[in-house]
Amino acid sequence: MSHQTLVNLHQAITNLNPSAQVSATGIDDITWHVGTPTSKSDLEAEISRIEATNDVQAYARNRKAEYDALNQFELMTDDAANSTTTHADAITVIKTKWPKNNTGPVE
Repeated sequence: MSHQTLVNLHQAITNLNPSAQVSATGIDDITWHVGTPTSKSDLEAEISRIEATNDVQAYARNRKAEYDALNQFELMTDDAANSTTTHADAITVIKTKWPKNNTGPVE
């Protein structure tokens, strides 16, 4: 089981049973220490929902990584001093590269 899948499993358990305390190495290997066990089918459905939500937001995570790499304050300051649009142009490039429909990267 991949690390992300295990993280999603633990998140699903928390979402469905907030007071649960478990140890798990996979969906078929969950030890319930505190709380009522949640059915495997309910956990699988919640994991699918979590994965779908994560997939929808992939473009935002990719954009953020590139926004963080920009020195945005410097770009905005330069634009104000020189009447340019360097900052807006840099943001447009990133938004074009990582569209909201998650078809990126568009080079």
